[in-house]
Amino acid sequence: MSDSNISSSSSSSSSDSASIATVDQNVRRNGRMIDDGDTFSPKVRRWRDVFWLAIFMLHLIALGFVLVLLGLNRFKKSDRLNIDRYTNRVWEHNNGLTENYWPNYAVAGGVGAALGWIWLFLLGSHSNLMMKVSVHILTTYLAVISVLCFWCKQFFWGVAFATGAALQFLYVISVVDRLPFTMLVLQKAVKMVWSLPEVMRVAYAFMAVMLLWMGIWSFGAAGVVASSRGDLGRWWLLVVLSVSLFWTGAVLCNTVHVIVSGLVFLVLIHGGRNASPMPPNPLMKSLRYAVTTSFGSICYGSLFTAAIRTLRWKIRGFRSKIGNNECLFCCVDFLFQLVETLVRFFNKYAYVQIAVYGKGFNRAARDAWELFQSTGVETLVAYDCSGAVLLMGTVLGGLITGTCAGVWTWMTWSDRVIMVGSTAMLMGMVLVGLAMVVVESAVTSIYICYAEDPLLIQKWDPQFFNQMSEKLHRRLQHRSALAREILTQPA
Repeated sequence: MSDSNISSSSSSSSSDSASIATVDQNVRRNGRMIDDGDTFSPKVRRWRDVFWLAIFMLHLIALGFVLVLLGLNRFKKSDRLNIDRYTNRVWEHNNGLTENYWPNYAVAGGVGAALGWIWLFLLGSHSNLMMKVSVHILTTYLAVISVLCFWCKQFFWGVAFATGAALQFLYVISVVDRLPFTMLVLQKAVKMVWSLPEVMRVAYAFMAVMLLWMGIWSFGAAGVVASSRGDLGRWWLLVVLSVSLFWTGAVLCNTVHVIVSGLVFLVLIHGGRNASPMPPNPLMKSLRYAVTTSFGSICYGSLFTAAIRTLRWKIRGFRSKIGNNECLFCCVDFLFQLVETLVRFFNKYAYVQIAVYGKGFNRAARDAWELFQSTGVETLVAYDCSGAVLLMGTVLGGLITGTCAGVWTWMTWSDRVIMVGSTAMLMGMVLVGLAMVVVESAVTSIYICYAEDPLLIQKWDPQFFNQMSEKLHRRLQHRSALAREILTQPA
């Protein structure tokens, strides 16, 4: 083993020991209390990441215009706007109309919204059961869809869903020991959200906004599916439209994230929703900041955060189960270090800093990560899989939505099943994700508050505080033990 690795391990061991002492000290004393004047300060906030705000709004306007054109071109009359002449090299005879496929997307929107509303409705009573179902049923559902794809002679998609089922199964196995703590954190987050009924109203309102945009989006997507372009041309257009829908959905989800995070953070700071020091109209202030001065930061972070953190979950899971295969470990470790570097600049905890302090996205992400590392809470965040569990529920909701739309399409237009089903799945994921994000916002706020001042969590829920502190202490001891083991290995 190289001297640099020994030095790095030694440094890691020293750092973890120091972190343990820091955590113990924070538990015993009142840590750095958060200045109420820094949260939702009455002074005017600066607009952040305005460039990305402008890009997002221009993208919405331009795409909306294109979607209307694509939908109208095939609405009640083939090639109404004579657009097909620009695609004569990939032209094929197709008499399909927009209204042939638009109702299928309406089914997708209805099913996705219903699943999101059901999730919010059952949030207080059966959320733990729903999360367990998401974890354990997703693999089976992916496998069943894979079999259906093979049966329909869609071999590419059959292999894709089978691979997804295998990866999901391996990931669940790799993190099964973390699920009890994850479920504990999620239960406490649900407890927090359930005590704030206005959070539910925010989620319902943003789902309604998303449904309105999906009405326009699906009109254009139905026009693309019905168009006379070849399959390759249709697929490329659908991919572009799907990327746009993903970004728009992520922006709305993260806007809800910022609104809910700001409210939850204030509740934890002041010790309760009805506490006398609570500022007036905290929800409206959080909403105003989210859709004005901080909206550019939300647009910017929404481009990269989801993809990076999903990749991080997968790599962490596989990295912990590689064993003694040094070559494979080196390759995965390189990817892991690369993703960890990106996480410093793009992480979901940035949205809490944005909500409370009005920071730009990159600064908020760095500050949140440095806060976690300086207190040792990063080891607890890395151990927790709550974000992955909520993502599984989102994907399952999307799959159910895509299946419903795909089955109806198969009964009428069997050659368009995959096109409609895959895009309908994305619609379902966005709508269910808007419901899931309220819990994820509470989770991120709990971790930020615990890092800022552990006694805020102790005041809110003493038993949960003790459980978090004990788990953090064990994780830091585990990391230090691994560092010592590396040091004692022969070179």
